[in-house]
Formats: sequence, C-alpha cells, structure tokens
Amino acid sequence: QVQLQESGPGLVKPSQTLSLTCTVSSDSITTSHSAWSWFRQAPGKERELIAAISKTDGSTYYQDSVKGRFTISRDNAQDTVYLQMNNLKPEDTAVYMCGTKPVYRGDIWKPSLYDYLGQGTQVTVLS
Repeated sequence: QVQLQESGPGLVKPSQTLSLTCTVSSDSITTSHSAWSWFRQAPGKERELIAAISKTDGSTYYQDSVKGRFTISRDNAQDTVYLQMNNLKPEDTAVYMCGTKPVYRGDIWKPSLYDYLGQGTQVTVLS
C-alpha cells in the first residue's frame, strides 16, 4: 500500500521558519509519478495548491500568496519532498499535505486528480 507521510508539524510565531517533509513508502510511484505537490486546507476553506515540482525537469509552481517565502524541493535519491516555509504569517495556518499525480501539467491545482495524498500535518502560526 502506497503512503505519503508528512512530518514537521509546528507551532510558530509570525516571521519564523518551518520545514515540512514528505516521505513515500513505495518506490513504484516515485518512478511513475512526476508531479509532487503541497496543498493546504484551513478551517472552513477549500484545499488549495501552494507549491508543486516536476520530478522530470524540476519545474516549480507557487501560489502567489507564498511566492518568495516558500520553497519546494525534491531529493530523488531519498524519495522525499520538502517544503521550506520562511516568514510565516498567521494566514498560513492550515493542515498541510503532500500529494502526487502521474503528470505535471496545467491541472496540477486540482486535488481530485491526485491519486495519492497524505493525511496532513498541522501548521499553526500564532497571531
């Protein structure tokens, strides 16, 4: 059974830094899936894509609200995806989850197209 596991939950103050890690339990999807993403979902809000990276060529996407503050990266040897979050703001408070889909293209923002999503980890930025 394939599982994605996020780690790095945290309670931080505004302007602080937090890093999240997503590890994959199966080698099969790390080979077959090229789109690796981070979503977040705040209470009462829809799940939204905040960053994505292509395993094939390293292309990245960032939601405007996190551009310049968050960095997504991937260690292909370790089958791990990271999200470095700098200058955190109270509005970044949400459950963060990683996901993967076979192809990296324009529809990466649709969570319904991801065949694997982690359970998520809570990030709280004090206001």
